[in-house]
Amino acid sequence: MKKILIMHGPNLNLLGEREPGIYGDTNFETLNQHLLEYAKELGMEAEIFQSNHEGALIDKLHEARKEFAGVVLNAGAYTHYSYAISDAIKAIKIPVIEVHISNIFARDEFRSKSVIAPVCAGSISGFGLLSYDLAVKALSEMK
Repeated sequence: MKKILIMHGPNLNLLGEREPGIYGDTNFETLNQHLLEYAKELGMEAEIFQSNHEGALIDKLHEARKEFAGVVLNAGAYTHYSYAISDAIKAIKIPVIEVHISNIFARDEFRSKSVIAPVCAGSISGFGLLSYDLAVKALSEMK
């Protein structure tokens, strides 16, 4: 069974509370339970990881290369400036799909630049929590 990792970066643990007009009112636990079930429906096993700390995200990406077939990553604000996360993605040589709940290109100008996109297998943004489903589905189709 293909095993995938779903990673959430800073502030995503506050889903449902933080700016519901942008991120919706579904809470973090509900999203994660849905993603675990959806991955299972697609014949995969998923693990969830969240951290507000850049180093912890990098460490988990490094570990992922040995255990997972791919990663769904919402790096939050690190998307826009973390060359360290970009380097980690490049180093692990498994597909990583960048995910954003909001359309990062329709928000503040600084959010329209992703330093991780060039090293990801793909990027999905702007579809609300469905962005995660689309990324999980994409990983299920990747060899």
